Amino acid sequence: MNTIWDALLLFFGKFLIFYMLIVIGIYTLMLLLSFMKLRKEYRLDKEELDDDFLSSFYSKPVSVLVPAFNEEKGVVDSVRSLLSLRYPQFEVIVINDGSTDNTMEVLIEQFQLVPINKVVRKQLPNEQIHAVYQSKIHQNLWLLDKANGGKADALNAGINMSKYPYICSIDGDSILEERSLLRIMKPIVYSDGDVIAAGGNVRIANGIFVEHGTMSEVVLSNSLLVVMQAVEYLRAFLMGRIALSKYNLVLIISGAFSVFSKEWVIKAGGYSKNTIGEDMELVVRLHRVLAEAKEKKRIEFVPDPVCWTEVPSSISVLRRQRRRWQQGLTESLWRHRKMTFNPKYGTVGMISMPYFWFVEFLGPLIELAGYVYLLFAIFMGGVYVEIAVLLAILLILYGTTFSMASVLMEGWSVNRYPKIRDIYKLLLMALTEIFWYRPLTLLWRFEGFIRTLFKKREWGKMERTGFKKKGMVS
Repeated sequence: MNTIWDALLLFFGKFLIFYMLIVIGIYTLMLLLSFMKLRKEYRLDKEELDDDFLSSFYSKPVSVLVPAFNEEKGVVDSVRSLLSLRYPQFEVIVINDGSTDNTMEVLIEQFQLVPINKVVRKQLPNEQIHAVYQSKIHQNLWLLDKANGGKADALNAGINMSKYPYICSIDGDSILEERSLLRIMKPIVYSDGDVIAAGGNVRIANGIFVEHGTMSEVVLSNSLLVVMQAVEYLRAFLMGRIALSKYNLVLIISGAFSVFSKEWVIKAGGYSKNTIGEDMELVVRLHRVLAEAKEKKRIEFVPDPVCWTEVPSSISVLRRQRRRWQQGLTESLWRHRKMTFNPKYGTVGMISMPYFWFVEFLGPLIELAGYVYLLFAIFMGGVYVEIAVLLAILLILYGTTFSMASVLMEGWSVNRYPKIRDIYKLLLMALTEIFWYRPLTLLWRFEGFIRTLFKKREWGKMERTGFKKKGMVS
């Protein structure tokens, strides 16, 4: 019996090593593709090219949608940053999704919003609309007050009210740089309609200073948890999404900052209220609708336009967030499982969907099993130690090398952390990730998987602190 048990454990250890080698190989390829794309294209995004684009009659008008639920601490700065965007023609629609705090009141007071009579054409289903407001000082600023229905429902209501052919989704706790909308729209405009959606780069706003909706200083937070998330975001955006975007394989563009063709979003049925991960689900559904309609369109990630967003600063809130993210991923993959290995859906079906199943879905489960196996091998000793040593090397290589490479890529390309000490801090945290942060997130993602199996929904509450102002005490 012990011999069979030993054989099974040895086989499982070798399977873990084999899996990690494949994933490391995939990530190495993605890192190289991202590096080459950044090296080739990033330096082309000069400010003078922005100015040419700004004055061009080819630019497309955009409706910026800001779903807001209990965002009183940061929504004013967020809206101010949107109103200061350098873009020829746009409107800002804040959707108050039944907030129970003073979100409505601070917006009405700060922007002199008054109720108006406006008919909202209902192209997508949404909860009851109570009132529409327009600013007396900014004619392109609107406030839509509605019954609570969740983020997806709020965005659908905003789409119904919008008047422009492109919609930009922004979280109510986010700050855009003044050229961000200009830069995220470039691939859409230059593609002459071939690109129907684009996602922007997201950075951590915790610690930055904001004055009148504009960043006055970028300071990396002193919170270990926040800095670790900054490293994680760099790896996800600069390495993962750039590589996938190169071959039209993107399944996730951040809901914190993304642009869509309104026509195609409506054709796809809008945002789904029946999933936790409405952002990913919409992107996957768009790929599916496009393939079934035999349309050759693209969904891209654009690394240069940057959005700054607040992230959880406590373990409990971060845990809830990561459980939700894993549930959203699992629900989206399962809902559209027929696309997997289906040549009808092109490279998305044959490459992207299998990748997300194999790496993003299975990865946390198998990697977590790897940590458990390491502890078991140390306890058992003997032949297991040899496998455990190799597995430990692979886990460290996997957990640190790609994070550090992403930090270095940030330093010479997008470069939103100009202080050298911030880069050193990010590199140091990347070295420690494998020993504390990664096991925690793996455990939370595993919890998310379990909650999906038992169909438990958890939206949770994001605790906002608002943006820092000069003179504030940290």
